[in-house]
Amino acid sequence: MALASFMVPLGTPAPDFTLPPVGGGPAVSPGTFADAPALLVVFLCNHCPYVRRVEKALGEFTAEYAAKGLATIGISSNDTVQYPDDDAEHMREQAERAGFTFPYVLDETQEVARAYRAACTPDFFLYDADRRLAYRGEFDGARPRNDVPSDGASLRAAADLVLAGKAVPEPHTPSLGCGLKWKPGNEPG
Repeated sequence: MALASFMVPLGTPAPDFTLPPVGGGPAVSPGTFADAPALLVVFLCNHCPYVRRVEKALGEFTAEYAAKGLATIGISSNDTVQYPDDDAEHMREQAERAGFTFPYVLDETQEVARAYRAACTPDFFLYDADRRLAYRGEFDGARPRNDVPSDGASLRAAADLVLAGKAVPEPHTPSLGCGLKWKPGNEPG
């Protein structure tokens, strides 16, 4: 069943966390990219058709915008016991398939997803230089059952404004995707 983003209030500070990337290397946190003028935190998973529909375009977008100063961290928070296709091995395969060049981390405790109030995959949180939420919403209008090109139009417009030091005017269209797969007892209340 598709769910929409919770639409966390703009200006909310980026919650802190430290997790190791599934591809190896040192642990990352929002502070790892303290010098970046913008930070994108995106909740993803391997099995969701909404993520699959945009993952290649997301890989292209984040590589292009890294050159402009946008740092990105991808997070998978799904219960990997019930959804083994979202485990670390499959995340590494997805990163290779989609061309992800950003750190992709596994939130096994689901504490990071709860702190960000992530609801679905994909769920996008774009922070400004002060790490205040500047945009939360869709990547673009592409969905599994439509022919809209996946080009990141919505997130691209928001990132251009944030990188220019400007506010992203509302309304923001919520992201739509598969609901996060919570471990029993972890569901947000």
